[in-house]
Amino acid sequence: MNNKKNRVYFYLTYYNCYEFSIRKILLLLIFIFVFINSFLFAQNKPDDIVGYYLNEDPFSGAISQVYIYNAGDGTYEGVVIWVNEEDRKKYEGLVYMKGLTFNAKENEWQNATFIYPGKNGKFKAFMRIEKDGKLRVRGYWGISMFGKTLFWFKEQESRNPKIQHP
Repeated sequence: MNNKKNRVYFYLTYYNCYEFSIRKILLLLIFIFVFINSFLFAQNKPDDIVGYYLNEDPFSGAISQVYIYNAGDGTYEGVVIWVNEEDRKKYEGLVYMKGLTFNAKENEWQNATFIYPGKNGKFKAFMRIEKDGKLRVRGYWGISMFGKTLFWFKEQESRNPKIQHP
């Protein structure tokens, strides 16, 4: 009888320790999942796109700086701040992007309309901030399949203090 009691005590003790360890492991796994998930799938805020961006013109290869700002009506606009080529300096100050809105479900900015200086027609675009901080811009005419993806690089300050922007 005493042997039976010891066996029951052993099983209960072993089971409780085992259960306690499993609980700890499950809580640790849940914590790790939530922690990693928050970094991998970080949600942007609408104004995260506001700032200066350096980009390359897909048609001419000219380098320019654009400032994206909140237009105040729930949309964002972009103005050309600086251009590296003298013959394109006339476009500094041009608001060439309008109508950009943030879609929280898709975690991207959509519905931008670009007026491209020197080209006829309007282009559409959507944008997303990549993990490394670059702005991925998909510009297209008609269907996004017929477009081009560019990467804009965020900068801290204006390259042309003469250009006033909102």
